[in-house]
Amino acid sequence: MSTYTTGEIAKLCDVTVRTVQYYDSRGILIPSDFSEGGRRLFTDEDVQKLKLICFLRDMGLTINSIADMMKEDNAGHVIEALLEEQERNVRVELKEKQVQLERITELQKELEKRECVSVKNLSDIAYFMENKKKLKTVRGITLAVGFVMDAVEITTFCLGIMKGIWLPFILGMIFVVVCAVVLVRYYYRNTLYICPECHKKFRPTLREFFWAAHTPRTRKLTCSGCHFKGFVVETYGKEEE
Repeated sequence: MSTYTTGEIAKLCDVTVRTVQYYDSRGILIPSDFSEGGRRLFTDEDVQKLKLICFLRDMGLTINSIADMMKEDNAGHVIEALLEEQERNVRVELKEKQVQLERITELQKELEKRECVSVKNLSDIAYFMENKKKLKTVRGITLAVGFVMDAVEITTFCLGIMKGIWLPFILGMIFVVVCAVVLVRYYYRNTLYICPECHKKFRPTLREFFWAAHTPRTRKLTCSGCHFKGFVVETYGKEEE
């Protein structure tokens, strides 16, 4: 069976000699044997025990808590529970890091589209990225309701053509018009626009919003701050800032 001196076990577990001596003095890492010269000797089992102590310390447990745990008959079960908890924590951290990585990648793609990058540009991009999911939700709801409106209109119209019954179509068109009004106001109240010149976030009038030319990510508006007229970036927002 292999034996290790204080310095050797410290090196194996990536801790200092002083740390090993401290754990020895606290009675949680007692040497298994002594050399003829009185030097402390540790076994492979002690190495594993020291690694476990270091892990429990990283988990935030105090020396007294570790000492008490080592004395318990069910210490293995407690440690197993701690390991399971640590696994859950690590998985949560990995998920958070993955989200951060995705945001960094998206931000890099946005920066590549811009020839000149300033602090204001970065602020605009960061705001846009932060609210991207919320805007996606608003657009998703808008598309879903729009699909229902189209289905009602087409179904009732076909019924009128095939059966000569036009009342459902008339009622359906009233429903579609009401939904269209509500939908436009919903989308209008949940979007803001970022001016590429002065970087102000603003909301246009409902009339300008409705008639403006637009792309999936921009709309041609007049900034309420610097009065720039052109395509501005659409983002999520409930109140004008």
